[in-house]
Amino acid sequence: MLSLTDKEIDLISTQLLKGMICFYQIDKKKIHHMPDDEDYYNYDLTPDEEDILDEIEENPDNYAEFTQMEPAQEHQMMQDFIDRRVKEKNLADDLVSSLTKPKANTAFKFLIEDSKYKKDWIEFRTEKYQDWIKEQVDSFNYTEG
Repeated sequence: MLSLTDKEIDLISTQLLKGMICFYQIDKKKIHHMPDDEDYYNYDLTPDEEDILDEIEENPDNYAEFTQMEPAQEHQMMQDFIDRRVKEKNLADDLVSSLTKPKANTAFKFLIEDSKYKKDWIEFRTEKYQDWIKEQVDSFNYTEG
């Protein structure tokens, strides 16, 4: 049964938000993180990272993998933030409009960065990512059980 401390959940969410992928080594209660392949095509793994991946391949049951939200989940999280937190109609309209653009995350972030909601967004997003990690823990425990 996998269970993480709040500190571990916080560390994993911080790494995922930076574009990393995390592996929790169950027997040693240790968190490994490295760039997510899809985001870093030109990134060369360090020898330590290659060793960790080899070990994961050899003993997959000893590792729980934590990944970023899918784009649709990220999009829904941004929409929820607009619906629940943004009070100014003009900004809300601009944010909703930004979500329809090809680079929705970038457009949304650009608008939020210059608003009074920047801190609220960071807290909201962190909280949602921590919930996402807990969901992944539940899913891991369910499939292991």
